Amino acid sequence: MDFLEEPIPGVGTYDDFNTIDWVREKSRDRDRHREITNKSKESTWALIHSVSDAFSGWLLMLLIGLLAGSLAGLIDISAHWMTDLKEGICTEGFWFNHEHCCWNSQQVTFEHRDKCPEWNSWSQIIMSMDEGAFAYIVNYFMYVLWALLFAFLAVSLVKVFAPYACGSGIPEIKTILSGFIIRGYLGKWTLVIKTITLVLAVSSGLSLGKEGPLVHVACCCGNILCHCFNKYRKNEAKRREVLSAAAAAGVSVAFGAPIGGVLFSLEEVSYYFPLKTLWRSFFAALVAAFTLRSINPFGNSRLVLFYVEFHTPWHLFELVPFILLGIFGGLWGALFIRTNIAWCRKRKTTQLGKYPVIEVLIVTAITAILAFPNEYTRMSTSELISELFNDCGLLDSSKLCDYENHFNTSKSGELPDRPAGPGVYNAMWQLALTLILKIVITIFTFGMKIPSGLFIPSMAVGAIAGRLLGVGMEQLAYNHRDWAIFNSWCSQGADCITPGLYAMVGAAACLGGVTRMTVSLVVIMFELTGGLEYIVPLMAAAMTSKWVADALGREGIYDAHIRLNGYPFLEAKEEFAHKTLAMDVMKPRRNDPLLTVLTQDSMTVEDVETIISETTYSGFPVVVSRESQRLVGFVLRRDLIISIENARKKQDGVVSTSIIYFTEHSPPIPPYTPPPLKLRNILDLSPFTVTDLTPMEIVVDIFRKLGLRQCLVTHNGRLLGIITKKDVLKHIAQMANQDPDSILFN
Repeated sequence: MDFLEEPIPGVGTYDDFNTIDWVREKSRDRDRHREITNKSKESTWALIHSVSDAFSGWLLMLLIGLLAGSLAGLIDISAHWMTDLKEGICTEGFWFNHEHCCWNSQQVTFEHRDKCPEWNSWSQIIMSMDEGAFAYIVNYFMYVLWALLFAFLAVSLVKVFAPYACGSGIPEIKTILSGFIIRGYLGKWTLVIKTITLVLAVSSGLSLGKEGPLVHVACCCGNILCHCFNKYRKNEAKRREVLSAAAAAGVSVAFGAPIGGVLFSLEEVSYYFPLKTLWRSFFAALVAAFTLRSINPFGNSRLVLFYVEFHTPWHLFELVPFILLGIFGGLWGALFIRTNIAWCRKRKTTQLGKYPVIEVLIVTAITAILAFPNEYTRMSTSELISELFNDCGLLDSSKLCDYENHFNTSKSGELPDRPAGPGVYNAMWQLALTLILKIVITIFTFGMKIPSGLFIPSMAVGAIAGRLLGVGMEQLAYNHRDWAIFNSWCSQGADCITPGLYAMVGAAACLGGVTRMTVSLVVIMFELTGGLEYIVPLMAAAMTSKWVADALGREGIYDAHIRLNGYPFLEAKEEFAHKTLAMDVMKPRRNDPLLTVLTQDSMTVEDVETIISETTYSGFPVVVSRESQRLVGFVLRRDLIISIENARKKQDGVVSTSIIYFTEHSPPIPPYTPPPLKLRNILDLSPFTVTDLTPMEIVVDIFRKLGLRQCLVTHNGRLLGIITKKDVLKHIAQMANQDPDSILFN
């Protein structure tokens, strides 16, 4: 009897913290598809099943888009309300945030449109007074108290219910999309806790963003919805195609940039991205953006806070300051990655990592205490970026727009360059202090045990630097029109320099320096701001920042965190330039014990169980005999264990002395001997093999492009050894003078 004619539950699945076999998964999907296509010709019901199977991918994308868009809208609205709660409450209804509270007020003047009798600060509620030192102290105290409460709730929920809900999630998603399995990372508890704690973390005023975690949230939605469809539930490779599309939907709702989301998934997170996935990502991003637009979380009929209205042309000379901003972005990116990784390594290797709650509370307290006195650090980072991107118009009451002769408009209706007033100089000092605080505090915030994205803090650093440079350039052009660089294009009364554009370019440069994105970054930036005519400045800054940052360190922040955590991620962008051979990397080495193998027809169940208990290998080569070492195939440890356990329960007479056959036909059984156990169905008959003299650059390419778990090494047809993905990664680390033991998983 061959009990394996019926599929066994669990065979073909993978253990936690293991890599999937892409070749096997794709092969299984092709077999499934072939079977459905052949059956569809037999009956109408089979044809309907075939059509529904083909349509299921698009239906899944629709559901992911709807769910991701809805959750993003909920997060945006909740975070806006809770951020304002730190400063006061609306007496008309506590559920209104500051802006909504003052919308319907009849007693609001234009100059003081953020002040209305319906909105009360905490000092008004507690002491019925709004002015004076005592009121300031009460508001200060309440601001810090709320920040600590939100941060404490966030870190406690993560610690107790979903440890995987911390961080941005993008390094782990990159690793999962490359074929690694982290069970629970994209589960329902992670989704619920990440959604709640993301709102709390953003509202606490810490230097973090919600954009990276929204990619994690969207991927959780994708993974959970995959379980509704057999095609995706049972095939790990197909599921990763869905997760690539979900990542695109996540960026689409994070930035209101559907095209940027698709390009981000392609450039930054995906490992395997066929054309079909591109179309589905496009559809998922479209549905997610449409859903968010229907919810209208910001009340401005836009998908984002940062939409800009200015369309002043830029001049060729301005490429010089734009490239300077690119250099600043690259330097900041390299500095941030070095210092943040050093701090995260310290957290992992010292006592600090054992007290995540205390760490979060200390960083929150420092952030809140330093943030409150400065209006630019007190406001949410998204609002700060929005204000920095904004160009000064006639109706702006911001300190950044406190120019002299404010109302002399040019013929085109735009405000001309003007001398800066005291408000602008005051704002410059405050922004300089904000820049220092953001640069320092973000290093310690990213990587704590709360959901924390890096996009918004990086953009804030760049936007502040850009605005400072932009105002400096504007005043230079105003005061020195006779200089050769200005007099050809900057005439009296003209609007020559747009400081908001410099802030946009600075934001792109710093984000590019940290993440090393280029194409997707520029597309996200112009979708985010609507500034289509500024593509060239954005491209110049993004490219410069990447070159500068790459000169100082090859890895982006996500790759650096992948390496820090020891995940088995084989970077597709890196070239392997060393002249080593497969025999230099394979196990066993010259003086090691012989390779552990199974024979095709001479081992008992007990022999195999002994090998399984004495070793920790993920699989075993099967050979004709120990003497010949001729290769037959490869069998996975998990499949062996499940098959033997199942046979002992369901197949009569299988005992420890039963012979295991991996051959197609077993010989006749002598009387009074226990029945054999046939396991040919779990044997991979086409394992990838290379010869011992194959250059390692070819082996690395095979692992990258086919997504292999292991590759067998032969010499004249005889089995010599095995190379696993972990061996390849350790070899690459060794060649780069890094610690090979930092690779923890296979």
